[in-house]
Amino acid sequence: MAGLVRKSLDSPEEVRPFEGGKGKLELVNADTGAVGRGTFEPGWRWSEHVKPIAKTDSCQASHTCYFVSGRMHVVMDDGQEDDFGPGDYMICPPGHDAWVVGDEPCVLVDWQGFADYAKR
Repeated sequence: MAGLVRKSLDSPEEVRPFEGGKGKLELVNADTGAVGRGTFEPGWRWSEHVKPIAKTDSCQASHTCYFVSGRMHVVMDDGQEDDFGPGDYMICPPGHDAWVVGDEPCVLVDWQGFADYAKR
């Protein structure tokens, strides 16, 4: 059994900026996988600011995340869509686009989908 572990997203082990200066991903790594805090600036859209890095038609990451602030709209490849905001917990399978709604940055913490997200 592992001992107590403390890491901080305020001192990330890796930072990955999005295209166009529209935000960043801050990562810490654990034995169970990466945990990331994404900051998505107003005007951010996956298909504009991460797609050129991912080189896929839609986001192929699975996400399990908690929304801290701001709002995001997610549209699945099959047409299902929803808005998420502060206090929301989201499980999102691969195959989606997303964008920030409004003029406040959207901040979320993801336990599943950020290990390779926006990785150059």
